[in-house]
Formats: sequence, structure tokens, C-alpha cells
Amino acid sequence: MGDMFWRIDWHGIVTPTNSLMELMLRGSIMYFVVFGLLRFARKRQAGGIGTTDVLVIVLLAEVAGNGFAAEYKSVVEGAVLVGTVLFWSYVLEWAAHRFPALERILHAPTLVLIENGKMLRKNMKAELVTKEELMAQLREAGIEDCAQVKRACMEADGMISIIKMKA
Repeated sequence: MGDMFWRIDWHGIVTPTNSLMELMLRGSIMYFVVFGLLRFARKRQAGGIGTTDVLVIVLLAEVAGNGFAAEYKSVVEGAVLVGTVLFWSYVLEWAAHRFPALERILHAPTLVLIENGKMLRKNMKAELVTKEELMAQLREAGIEDCAQVKRACMEADGMISIIKMKA
């Protein structure tokens, strides 16, 4: 019994059971599938974190967890998948920074929710932002009435930026 406690299967820990190229391909495909689903099918949430943040957290948790479980794959395979996800995350952010047209595709545009004290219901509806959610964001900024707001915008990361009317 004591011997079982100290025995380590080093070969199983470091030896991949699948092709590393297949793992990179699978990781790449899943990255883009989940990214596309989150970016184009899911609406932003007021005050939420960005789509790529969610994507990286979810995928890293999934692929890193698999490398730790003895019944699944080796640590090397988990590391290859984590590296693949981080690679694509970096490449897309770099490309969005370098190419403005790509940035418009990868990141949601800024959307005006309040203009000169008036709520723009059509834009709020497009992002599924209720009046109550918007008012909560205004109160957090120390504003009681939207008449005090020159402009409020939902940013690409889901945060609402607020510009007050001049006093």
C-alpha cells in the first residue's frame, strides 16, 4: 500500500498518446468555433468582461484540466492545447491592433445608449440592456437621472462609459 503512494508513472505523464499536430488542430478549431459563437451569437452584458476573456478562461480551464487527469492524456498534451489557445488569442489581438478592418470584425463596436439625456431604446434592445440595468450603471457613476448624461455608450468589453452634461 505504501509503495503505491510513492510510485509515479513518469512515462504516462510526459508521453503524448495523440499526435501533437492533431492536438494543435483540434485546439485551433475549437478556439475559432467558440470565439465565433461568443462573438457573433451572444450579446454583450452591461459591465461584463470581454468575449475573448471568457473564451480564454473557458478553454484554458477545459484543456488544462484534461492534462492533469491520469485517465485522460499526458501533461504534454494539456500544455500543447493551452499553448494553442494562448497562441490564437495573441494572434487575433495582434491582428486586430494591426489591421483596423479586422478589429471591427473581432470586437463589437461601441453602441450609444443615451444621447443628450435621451435613452436610445432601439440600441438598448439590440444589446438586451434594460432600463433598470442602464439606470443601475448610471447610479454607480453617481448619476440619478439620464437627463444629466450627454452620452452613454456600451463599449466592446460590455462596460458602459458615461459622459456627463456640462454643469
